[in-house]
Amino acid sequence: MAHTYKNSKVDLTTTDITTVYTVPTDTTTIIKSIIVSEDSGSADEITLTITNGSDVFSLYKDKAVTAKQTLDLLSTPLVLTTGEILKATAATANRLHIICSYLEITWQHLYMYHKKRYNKFFLLFMIQ
Repeated sequence: MAHTYKNSKVDLTTTDITTVYTVPTDTTTIIKSIIVSEDSGSADEITLTITNGSDVFSLYKDKAVTAKQTLDLLSTPLVLTTGEILKATAATANRLHIICSYLEITWQHLYMYHKKRYNKFFLLFMIQ
């Protein structure tokens, strides 16, 4: 099983829905923090969603970010599974930055690890 710490950095240069992070195949991701920073000197609002196929789930709807403020939007870790997408939308372009810190846990490596252990156990059992 591979554990990889990563981050995604996004400058919200438009008011379009912007992908912050997509969970890869065979992976579970634990989002540790979503930090939003306003850098223009004017207050703004951010909307964060998680999509799973055609389903859209709201994390924050029009969350206020005051001028020059930096805030962490998570008070506890958030778990995302394969294929889920974290998206952000700014009310105004060119004011907000997002840094999302997360841990990816890749299950394919876990499967291969246990498969090797199982094969060794099976061979030992067959020899006896």
